[in-house]
Amino acid sequence: MKKKLVSVLMATAMTTSLMAGCGNGAAQQAADTAESTAEEAADAAESTAEEAADAAEESVEEVADAAEDAAEEVADTAEEAVADDTDYGTGDIKVWVADNVVDFTNEQIETFKSEHPEFAGYTFTVEPVGEGDAAGNMITDVEAGADVFAFAQDQIARLVTAGALEEVEEENAKVVTAENDAGAVSAATVGGTLYAYPITSDNGYFLYYDKSVVTDPSTLEGIVSDCEAAGKNFYFEINSGWYQTAFFFGTGAKLTYDTDDQGNFTKCNSTYASEEGIVALKKMAELASSKSFQNGSAVGEATNVGAIVDGTWDAQAAKDLFGDNYACAKLPTFEGSDGKTYQMSGFGGFKLLGVKPQQDDNKLAVCDALAAFLSSEEVQLARYNAVGWGPSNLKAQQSDEVKADEALSALGEQLQYTIPQGQYPGDYWSLATSLGDSVISKELTVDSSDDDFKKALDDFQATCESYAQ
Repeated sequence: MKKKLVSVLMATAMTTSLMAGCGNGAAQQAADTAESTAEEAADAAESTAEEAADAAEESVEEVADAAEDAAEEVADTAEEAVADDTDYGTGDIKVWVADNVVDFTNEQIETFKSEHPEFAGYTFTVEPVGEGDAAGNMITDVEAGADVFAFAQDQIARLVTAGALEEVEEENAKVVTAENDAGAVSAATVGGTLYAYPITSDNGYFLYYDKSVVTDPSTLEGIVSDCEAAGKNFYFEINSGWYQTAFFFGTGAKLTYDTDDQGNFTKCNSTYASEEGIVALKKMAELASSKSFQNGSAVGEATNVGAIVDGTWDAQAAKDLFGDNYACAKLPTFEGSDGKTYQMSGFGGFKLLGVKPQQDDNKLAVCDALAAFLSSEEVQLARYNAVGWGPSNLKAQQSDEVKADEALSALGEQLQYTIPQGQYPGDYWSLATSLGDSVISKELTVDSSDDDFKKALDDFQATCESYAQ
């Protein structure tokens, strides 16, 4: 087409030239103009053709790139399909759980096996080892210990140090972090690394109360006032190293211990002897001065109760006690001597599922998959329905069954303000009892000076620190 166009233009130019040869000046001018126009047209045609060729070339390249991308996607998909057909070999996997969930765990493993035929070469054995004993047994002989095991969160640091816990696989870690409550995730984490799969968030304390007595459970001052007005008792075990942390941790004071792989205490991290500690201890003294105050935490041993700080283990007893007036709530806020408002805190307890490091990567993959399954939303909810363990999974916590459980719902809310309980020396608990007793016995009262409170906390902290020396 380009050649034909140029030929026509050139013929026109030649005709014009002949006309100019006859001596016609206007014809010469027209011939020049025609020749110029012909050249411009030819150039334009050539440029247009080149642009069309370039566009066609680019289009071909784009199609080629798209085809290459599609081929890569197909290849990746095929590779994944091949990976799904991986031969995981054979082996034995030992699982440790508490005695009361052995049957439940065996049932769930049968479901796991049916959903994962690729693991058919493995035999699973479930043995009854309680969460409190699992860590000690693992640390004693990691090689002979379970491949997957449940344990209490206060043992995680020892297990990590002893090399008894494998880091949670990266993709699984993303799921665990996204799907479980913050307290449980924190309990399963050491040094910023997730080492375990949470399975419960159900060990802690909160408020049971008679809703015909307590009109507003959100503030400590309101609860005390309502109980005093009704002539009812308010129970709080302030001479317990477990319960009294609600005040100290609430104001921001700290008390934790570092341990080595043998469980020896190497360092005490305490800020009780501080302004925050004084505010907390003063509030304990203020509570103890109320005529409604009773020291205690067991519903079964309480009388004339308007409210009590207790745990889920006493839920049925609380229901029986309060009847139609049974109600639960997170711990209240309180106003400190510094005029600030603090949310009561305390310890939280969680059950975790750990995976032992393996030399065989295939076996490790099976153990990871099993731990992820046993800690999943579906299994946590099934475990709650079977044995009443409170789930850490956020969706399971929002299920109709769990939300209908007032005690677990209140605890779940409270656990957002707590810290996971770590390891503490045995002497700490008796020392904390003494600190609380100094308030109950009126050795320290609301009229005591800040210096008196500071002296008591200085002595307490120094003794706590001596347990790690």
